Amino acid sequence: MKAVLFEKFQQAPKVVTLDDPTPAPHGVVLKVEATGVCRSDWHAWMGHDGDIDLPHVPGHELAGVVAAIGKDVTRWKVGDRVTVPFICGCGSCSECHAGQQQVCLNQEQPGFTHWGSFAEYVGLHQADLNLVALPETMDFATAASLGCRFATAFRAVVDQGRVSAGQWVAVHGCGGVGLSAVMIAAAVGANVIAVDLDEAKLALARQLGAVAAVNGAEADVVGAIRDITRGGAHVSLDALGHPVTMTNSILGLRPRGKHIQVGLMLGDHAAPAVPMPKIVGQEIELLGSHGMQAHRYGAMLDMVASGKLDPSRLVGERISLEQAPEALMAMDRFQSVGATVITRF
Repeated sequence: MKAVLFEKFQQAPKVVTLDDPTPAPHGVVLKVEATGVCRSDWHAWMGHDGDIDLPHVPGHELAGVVAAIGKDVTRWKVGDRVTVPFICGCGSCSECHAGQQQVCLNQEQPGFTHWGSFAEYVGLHQADLNLVALPETMDFATAASLGCRFATAFRAVVDQGRVSAGQWVAVHGCGGVGLSAVMIAAAVGANVIAVDLDEAKLALARQLGAVAAVNGAEADVVGAIRDITRGGAHVSLDALGHPVTMTNSILGLRPRGKHIQVGLMLGDHAAPAVPMPKIVGQEIELLGSHGMQAHRYGAMLDMVASGKLDPSRLVGERISLEQAPEALMAMDRFQSVGATVITRF
């Protein structure tokens, strides 16, 4: 198979030919039809994730067709159209037994703990637990965004933030996760404020349901949010993962508000200072949000089917596998409007 491979961290990846994967007894092999290029993949390439063994094939936002199944798989057959959460549960630990596969104690992640989906084929584990069937009407490029950005945003807004109609929700960072969060929060009736440095992304956020937009390059973000909301947001998400956006998110909350940390902070940003006087004095809640378990996809897909959510609007540039190395290396310098998706292999 053709695949994107890097042999050293921060060294340019190459498109090479590798052996096709074979399914584990509990797993499947997917023919990859689409896979997103995500900032988490950039973190992996930079060496910020300690679980990665070299050489490595990145990629964790994927959708495709089952090409082979392991002998113990019962729920899937060759030809099924599927996607998968970027966190795959083991099915045996206490968190999996509680239905919380997104924090599985033995979790595996394609593109991190094993080779990922920047390839023609990818092996996935514990298929009966982790795979999600795709609606026939959903194209693969749209489906590829579900496993990471869109599902992550859904859990952050709905399950962790428990956002309700009429609340003020601030979203800091309008990349793939942030724009997804804007759409989802607006769909459940919240008043959404989008924050970014890029006017094009802010314009798209307004089209997706944001009632206000703040350009962090031109305005006092915290002051602007306080003015718009008359006292602060009820819920605020750092969808980028940076000490500045995290701090602005916390400081822009009203008393007893919720901060949801969605964006990863790794490398030099792994242990940021937090505004503790605000957190203690105003009883601010700090919550992490890390993907979403497969069994929760039904609620999200029902909202897609009903027309309340339209993740296809978040698909940006469609590129080839040969273009993926440059797109990956550029992730920290530039993110296009909408998700960049590899659709040609």
